[in-house]
This record gives sequence, C-alpha cells and structure tokens, in this order.
Amino acid sequence: MSLSPIRPPNFKEQIFFRKLRARVDGNAKIEYALTQIKGIGKRFAQIIVKKASINPSTRIGALSEKEINLIEDIVSDPLKYEIPSYLLNRQKDIAHGDDKQILGNQLEITVKRDIDRMKRMRSYKGIRHHYGLKVRGQRTKSTGRHGLVIGFQRKSLLKQKKKTK
Repeated sequence: MSLSPIRPPNFKEQIFFRKLRARVDGNAKIEYALTQIKGIGKRFAQIIVKKASINPSTRIGALSEKEINLIEDIVSDPLKYEIPSYLLNRQKDIAHGDDKQILGNQLEITVKRDIDRMKRMRSYKGIRHHYGLKVRGQRTKSTGRHGLVIGFQRKSLLKQKKKTK
C-alpha cells in the first residue's frame, strides 16, 4: 500500500502572477496566498476563489497554469466575473468615475495622490495628514505620542548649558 504524496509532482514553491506583477508563497492556502498581494484582502480573496470554483483548502503551489490564469483574469477584471462593485477597493474613482480594483504599486501611488489632494485643498483630513496627527477620529490625549517632547528637550539643554558655564 503506497501513501499518497503530500505534494503533487507539479508543485511550485513560489507562484509569480505575471499580469499582477506579484510573487506569492506556494505553500499557503489559496485565500491566504492571495492576501499576500497588495490590494487584495480576505473577503476579496474568498470571492475570487468562489468565482474560480477552486477548493479553498488547496495550496496555491498545487494549482495548474490554467487555474492561475483564471485567478489573474478575475483579479484584473472583477466586474466581468460579476463581483459586486462594493467589494472593490476603488469605487467611483475621482479621475474616471468608474469602479476598479487597484493592486501593488499602483495602490500606493493612488493613496499618496489622494492624500496630497486633501493637503492641497486644505480639508480637515489633509491638515491632519500634514501635521502627522491621527486622521480618523482617534483620541490623541494619551495615545499616538511619538517624537521628542519639546519641554523635556529644552530642560535637558538648559542643564547642559549650566554645566558648561
């Protein structure tokens, strides 16, 4: 009686998605492996696996090239596969007005442009970003303290000046 192999013979340690320009660990289960791509969260990954009709417990390294291409197609054009627009990370884009899923470096660039736009128009959030303060209504009295405290720094400088005199 032979034991079935843990990994199939065509198992890949790393998967490279050409269209998405992302590298994923082949040992991870499909849903968790997709979340390694910047711009794909848990829920969106679950929907991708469901639309591709792949067993979520399989490792992504065991997928065939056809299944990987199908996942790439779903991620690159989710509206074509009837994924609701409220699951996408860029709804009603300011420049074009359409719904889309942004991934990788493009996501970082888009977020940076949005923050710069808020700073230029001097919105409340833009001002908070400019000063490096909390933006989403968190408390700041006791948390989020970083950097040097000016009062403490001034006292230590005064002590050093007294010692040198």
